[in-house]
Amino acid sequence: MTAPVFVVEEVPAGPEFVLDGPEGRHAVSVKRLTPGEDVVLTDGRGHWAEGVVKAAEGKDRLVVAVSSAGQEEQPTVRITVVQALPKGDRGELAVETMTETGVDAIVPWQASRCITQWRGDRGAKSLAKWRATAREAGKQSRRVRFPDVAEAMSTKQVAALLAGADLAMVLHEDRDTPSGALATAELPASGSVVLVVGPEGGVSPEELAVFAEAGAHPYRLGRSVLRTSTAGTAATAVLLARTGRWS
Repeated sequence: MTAPVFVVEEVPAGPEFVLDGPEGRHAVSVKRLTPGEDVVLTDGRGHWAEGVVKAAEGKDRLVVAVSSAGQEEQPTVRITVVQALPKGDRGELAVETMTETGVDAIVPWQASRCITQWRGDRGAKSLAKWRATAREAGKQSRRVRFPDVAEAMSTKQVAALLAGADLAMVLHEDRDTPSGALATAELPASGSVVLVVGPEGGVSPEELAVFAEAGAHPYRLGRSVLRTSTAGTAATAVLLARTGRWS
């Protein structure tokens, strides 16, 4: 098995590091790591250090002998998914699976047909949940560069994001709207791909028009229609395979 990942504020260069606090407690009391086991320490921003457990002290202190450290570079093609807000906890499900798949950034979008509304304290709590989910899923999937989860955006803000992308895409299943296949779309050799995933009720004609003006074109995944909480994950997998990041 690959070594478990733990998050630290600053990645140590060595030779020894004490992992404490919540991460130390998880390593000692939950994972029950013992001397000789491998671990990876990361700041979630691409910096990492590999080490071996030297000692477990008390309930929340893990002494790690650092063996190597480095930095994972940004991907050549960076994939951002603009995710319309799903109902209930399906938003966290979308963030979790997209993170495990390998998405680079996630943007919550308050689409016109979203039932869920992020306002005030509720919005702040929901955003915090999405960010915590991305962090935990990043650890679980052994990533050292976790996806950025942005503040929720309006349609106008999403359009500005699309306008600045090297490739702007909108997943759309309407048979009456001409669209290309995501699996055969021409992708840039480098730069940013921004993909919009609409709500359960679909992207409205008005939103499609705004996004088209920003340079985004509609694309379909296949014959079946996926839920908003799974479409982003499936689309990310297709793009990662086609950009060579899964080769």
